[in-house]
This record gives sequence, structure tokens and C-alpha cells, in this order.
Amino acid sequence: MSGGYRDNTEHLADELRRLDLLRERNMAAFDALSVEIETRAEHGLAEGVWLGLPLLGKLFELSPVERLAVVACLAPELREGYERPSLATLSRLLWPDEHARWVGRDLLDDSAPLLRMEVVRQNEHEEWTLDPRIRRFLLGSQGVDTRLRGSVRQHSAAVLDTDPQLVDGVLRLVDHHWSGGERPTLVFELHGGEGTVSLGGEVCARLGVPLLQVDLADRTDLVRVAVREALLQRAAVHLSAQTAAAWSAHLLRTAVADFGWLVFLTDGNLGELPGVVVHRVTVPPPAPTHRAAAWREALGGNEEWAAELAGRFRLLPSRIMAAVQLAEQQRIMAGEPDEPTLEGLTAACRTESQRQLAHLADKVECQASWDDLVLPADRLELLADIRDQIRHHHRVHTVWGFGERVKQGLSALFSGPSGTGKTMAAEVLARDLGLDLYKVDLSGVVSKYIGETEKNLARLFAEASATGAILFFDEADALFGKRTEVSDAHDRYANIETSYLLQKLDEHDAPVILATNLRQNLDEAFTRRIRFAVDFPFPEADSRMRIWRAHFPAQAPVAPDLDLQTLAKDFPVSGGSIRTIVLNAAFLAAADDSAIGQRHLLRGTRREYDKIGRLWPERSAS
Repeated sequence: MSGGYRDNTEHLADELRRLDLLRERNMAAFDALSVEIETRAEHGLAEGVWLGLPLLGKLFELSPVERLAVVACLAPELREGYERPSLATLSRLLWPDEHARWVGRDLLDDSAPLLRMEVVRQNEHEEWTLDPRIRRFLLGSQGVDTRLRGSVRQHSAAVLDTDPQLVDGVLRLVDHHWSGGERPTLVFELHGGEGTVSLGGEVCARLGVPLLQVDLADRTDLVRVAVREALLQRAAVHLSAQTAAAWSAHLLRTAVADFGWLVFLTDGNLGELPGVVVHRVTVPPPAPTHRAAAWREALGGNEEWAAELAGRFRLLPSRIMAAVQLAEQQRIMAGEPDEPTLEGLTAACRTESQRQLAHLADKVECQASWDDLVLPADRLELLADIRDQIRHHHRVHTVWGFGERVKQGLSALFSGPSGTGKTMAAEVLARDLGLDLYKVDLSGVVSKYIGETEKNLARLFAEASATGAILFFDEADALFGKRTEVSDAHDRYANIETSYLLQKLDEHDAPVILATNLRQNLDEAFTRRIRFAVDFPFPEADSRMRIWRAHFPAQAPVAPDLDLQTLAKDFPVSGGSIRTIVLNAAFLAAADDSAIGQRHLLRGTRREYDKIGRLWPERSAS
């Protein structure tokens, strides 16, 4: 008897010899060769030789008869003279007598491993063929399943985006379950945001195994293919359940039961599964000190800039490195001096912050300044207080330690009639602070499917927290309205969403601004959680006069008969309406090829009155 197999080809040649002996019914020679193959395969594997069939048998726990069936399906792919077997011919080949076939065919039915795990398939002629990915595996090719191209990649953890102590804790759980003789399938349900990928990657790096990161988007039908691919590559797998529909839960459970061994699942709930150990782990965002340390390292020890950027932007450490690289790229392209600037780094941080949040909310271009706000002095002072609390949040809560004693969230409620400047005030704050402002699209957040709204909001708040952007909820009463009496299931789930929102406001550590035209419709439990409440009054005549003036650019041609004082006195409209009127009047004047005159403004005002459904005063000129 020879030593171990030198390569996969030598082993497969012997497997074909054994198949021939079985077809000839030379059972003595078949049994002797079977013992030799088994011994040489064990020696070869022990010496580190890659042997596809024995490895597949171990991974999928295939019996010797099932491995023979695989060889029978592989043979036509390797040599002439073999035909693709049907179920009947395969049964006759594997079991010589009728009684054995009756008993043994359980190994070949739809629920048995070969078909259930898609090792083999039945074509339209009822012939058994190998799955293409399995065939390539048996022949030594390690290319990913073609159905997954573009959807999977091996994760490389260059920067740790989560707490190292959490990594140590997860590794202790792995050791606890795998230190004995049995190694059950482990699933870690991770909740908390982007840091979940980094956690899985670091755990796998410490274990010395690759991590296959899978992004299936809406292709939940491929979840079994993805988990099986990880098993074939002897890799752990990281899946995201954010886009999985409710009907795909069964696919996930069966995939983990059949192929899983180490699975990281973001925002999913596997439930109880026999033979599978499930741990739920919350992954918090990096602490401010962790972010500041990452900035110091990226900036070569610049303490002042590190503290400033860590306080303004809650980027993960990996995104911090990406922002620094982006700032360097933009500096070189612009031909600027060799040294980076704080302004350049700030711009790069804002660009990096937009990458994920843009999928969940609409970015607002902030052009308004404090000079554009026409509000009573006490309201302007209150807005300035909000700005200062956002600006000095990092110093007070982190450096001075107040974050250990009180909740860190900062929320403000802007209430008042439509067009009184609520959105403009949010723009002014964001522009002054150098932060991005994102307006939440309620139609994209609220879902008719139970539980999906909470999932969407979790993603929204997690991403806003990571980037430090200001979230702006317009018409907030649609989400934060008074909770209903529970009369049916829909009322109950609506109240669950409201309670979840209140919880997220308490936990969220980045600015949130909520605007409503109907403050009286808001839930009292919600208003108690708001740090600031700013009322935007309908503008009086003197305020309207200032608003009229503010909306005329310096270069706009103005006719001598323009009488803004009369317009401000006679037409009680909001600032938003005034902006629309002035713009429409400008287009009317352009069409007349003349300067903007009183008649253009009156026509624009009448159009605005018609639009908002107000009665045009008869005394006014037409």
C-alpha cells in the first residue's frame, strides 16, 4: 500500500477505478480498494494535501454511499464512457439487491443531504448532475459561486471600529462553546450599526479564519447559496437581514441549520434552532475617546484638530482614515500647499458622512445665514443657545464628564405655521456648525409592514449618530403624534412605533430637529423629552417688511414704483409665501423685459393667494 495521495487528481483517479469495480460487481476488489483509498486519503489530508471529495464529505457530513453517488455524477465530467445517472440507475449501482435499494433510497430523496444541500440536481431528463459550484470544488477550483459574484467579498479588518473589550468577550463565548469535544454552530446576532462588520472581522482574524461578507440586497433567495459558499471556503459568514422580507426567515434558518458553523447576523432574529447556539450582542458606536485616538493617529498627533473633529463628526475609525485620505486627494488635485488644513479635513468628513445617510434621508443644501432669519430677539437667542450646545457637546459631555451623569441627546422642536422659517433656521444652524442637514423622508421610513418602521428608524439614527449629521423631521406630528387608544392591531403597532421613537430620542447622541405646524397634536410624552422648544410666530407687518427686503438680491433690477411697505401692511403672508411671490414677480418682469415693479408683485401675490386658498381683498389693485 502506498503513502498518502500526492494530489487531488491521483485521488480522483482511484475513485473512478473504485466506481468501475462497483459497476463490474467485483466486490472483493472494490472492498480492498475502498480501504486503500480511505487510508491514503487520511494520510494525504494529514500531510496538508487538498483532496476535494474527502473534504466535501467532512463539510457536508456525507456517508460513504453518498460520496459514491457524487463520484458517479462526477464521472461523466471527467471521462468518456460514463453516462449521467438517473435515480433508478444510481439506485441499482449503489445497492445490488432490491431490499437494499428500498432501504437505501432514503439517502437519495428530496429531503436527504445530496439534494437538500444542492450537491446534486435533477435535470429535465431526470438525470442527476453535480451542482456547478460543487463540481469546481471537487476539481480544486476555489472560485466563488457565480450566482454570488458582486455580492460577496472577504472582509479585511484594517481598522477596528468597535471596542476591543467587546471582541475579547465574543472570543470568550466562542472558546466556551468550542473548547470541548463538540463544536456546535454559533450564531451572533449583532445589533448597533456599521461596527458590527468590524466586530465579526476582528473576531475571525483572532481565530485565524476568513470572514465572507455577504450583501444580497433584496436577493434573499440566495441566502442558502451564500451560507453554503462560506462553508465551502471554510470561512465564517456575515449576513445582513436589513432587507430580508418576512418570508425569507425560513430560508435563513434552514441555511444556518444545513451549512452554518460560525455566522454573524446583523439586525436579524434567528430564533431557536436545534443544534445552534445563538447569542445576541449589542455593538455600541466607538466611544469619543476611541474616535479622538483614531484622529490623533491619523493626524500624526495633532491634539487640537483631533479633539475638534472627534467632537463634530462621529465617524467610525475606518471612516476617519478614509476621510483623511480623501482630504489628501482633494488637496493634491487642487494644487494646495503640502500641509493639510482643518477646512479640508472638515469638507472630507462631510463627504464621507454622506455615503450611507443619503440612502435614508434627503440632504439639504444649507445656504441661509443668520442675516436671513427674521425672528423676535428671544427666538434668535434660543437658536444661538442650540448652536452652542451642539458645538460644545464633546467638551461638556466627554472632556468634562457630564455625559456619564445625564443623557447626551440634543433635540429641538420648531413649531409654528407653515412658511415661518423653521426649515431655514435648521439650515442656518447646520451651516454655522459646518454639519450636514438631512431631511427625513417619512414615506421612506414608515412602512406598512409590522416592524419595518422600527428597523428603518434604527438604521437612520445609527447612521446619523455615526456621522454627526443633524436630522430634520418635517411635519413631525405624523410620526410623533398623540398615541391612540388601542382598538385594533393597527393602533397597537402604531403605538409601538411611537414608543420606539421616544426611546431612540433618549438614546441618540447627535442633533435632532423636529418641525410641526400643529404642536397641540404632539404626544406629551414626546414633548417632555425635547431639550429646546422654539415657537416661530406668524410675522407681523414690520417683520414682513424685513422679509420682503431680504428676498431682493442686490443685482435685481427694481422699478421706482416698488412699495414694499404697502405690501407688508396689506398682505399678511408668511415668509415662505413672500419668497415665492418675489420669485414669481421676477419671472413676470423678465417676461416683460422690464424691472421688477409693483404690478409684478401684486400679480405674484394674487397667484399665491389663489394657491393657498385665501380670499383676495377687493381693495387691492389687480
